[in-house]
Amino acid sequence: MIEAAPRPCPCESGAPYESCCGPLHDNRVQASTAEQLMRSRYSAYAVGRLDHVFRTWHPRTRPEDIPPVPGLVWTGLTIDDTEGGQPGDDVAVVEFRAAYRTADGPGVQHERSRFSRRAGRWFYLDGER
Repeated sequence: MIEAAPRPCPCESGAPYESCCGPLHDNRVQASTAEQLMRSRYSAYAVGRLDHVFRTWHPRTRPEDIPPVPGLVWTGLTIDDTEGGQPGDDVAVVEFRAAYRTADGPGVQHERSRFSRRAGRWFYLDGER
């Protein structure tokens, strides 16, 4: 029997999903950097794990609900810049471009996201588009 190749992680790290963002989505491990959290959040949107998106959104700024967007397909992630966000930091900014496709065609979401570390865990605060 031929085993299927592991599926690549949507975060574009080059690692398989099961050893990259999958453990973060399953809440088995926490992101050690803000960029790792940003990548895991993108992947969560891409694979429909909105529970992870909600859990990693800072309680002060998160919405009451994060509904799926029918027909939206995330197609690629590029990290443009990272300021702070290492294990010893408490704040960070991650600038990224997330490509997507809808029935209206392709698009790109460009954002500078702010992150905060609280009780040893990274959380998404908000972003400027």
